Amino acid sequence: MRIIFMGTPDFAVATLEALLHAGENVVAVVTVPDKPAGRGQKLHQSAVKVFAEKHEIPVLQPVKLRDEAFLAELAAFQADLQVVVAFRMLPEVVWNMPANGTINVHASLLPQYRGAAPINHAIINGEKESGVTTFLLQQEIDTGNILKATKVAIADTDNAGILHDQLMHAGAALLIDTLADLKAGKLTPVAQDALLADITLKHAPKIFKEHCQIDWNKDNQEIYNLIRGLSPYPAAFTSLEGKVLKIYEATQETLEEGSYQAGTFLTDEKTYLKFHSKNGLISIRSLQLEGKKKMEIVEFLRGYRFTKN
Repeated sequence: MRIIFMGTPDFAVATLEALLHAGENVVAVVTVPDKPAGRGQKLHQSAVKVFAEKHEIPVLQPVKLRDEAFLAELAAFQADLQVVVAFRMLPEVVWNMPANGTINVHASLLPQYRGAAPINHAIINGEKESGVTTFLLQQEIDTGNILKATKVAIADTDNAGILHDQLMHAGAALLIDTLADLKAGKLTPVAQDALLADITLKHAPKIFKEHCQIDWNKDNQEIYNLIRGLSPYPAAFTSLEGKVLKIYEATQETLEEGSYQAGTFLTDEKTYLKFHSKNGLISIRSLQLEGKKKMEIVEFLRGYRFTKN
């Protein structure tokens, strides 16, 4: 089959690489336009573009997906199938173009966690397992007929970065299995509506800054899950003596409710910094104070001078 691949970040590269290793005929790649980034505002290329050019695959970078020139160029490749991983929402004129449609690889067990941030929300909600799903694109986001899925366990200490890498590789393998079944005529697409009767849907909307601020009046486990679910990016944050403090890694201790005030902290100024929640302590292991680099707790305390406690 002639395949056009669409994607942007490292998460998508793993699947593109798997396609090439499997001997699939990837005739073109579609990714986002180069964007200025960093202090020098140099043009930044997506991870998918860098990989595609290294392997001499033609790259398309449309600003608008409905642009007639782009659609004509896309059609000229005469693709039998399109594969999408971590890309933009596609208009029907694009996803319906190939004879075999467009397959999306999504980082959750659909229909759960439809949306832009399924990895983060699964950990924030304290899930014990996640997974990846291949499905056929249709008009409404992440609602198309399911082709295949595979589960991935979430350990109590996993963060979003760890789960990201696990799902990245699981998704690449699942896509190859999906294509093998497609060629063999073994796929039986399942409508997501058929799976909704006995479940309560959990969603995975895009995460904004206001979702990252820690509310110390909440349950200890809930705060711990938030820190894990937002690490390493965009990172949960609080305030330390008037400055923003991002927390990347922490452990937790359960306490009986006492006379302490949620949000206050304890420290020996050498080895630990702990914040009170509603019913416990969050002990910080890795952090970044506003204007400083990311550090382990001992390194941070070695150079920080508390003004109040």
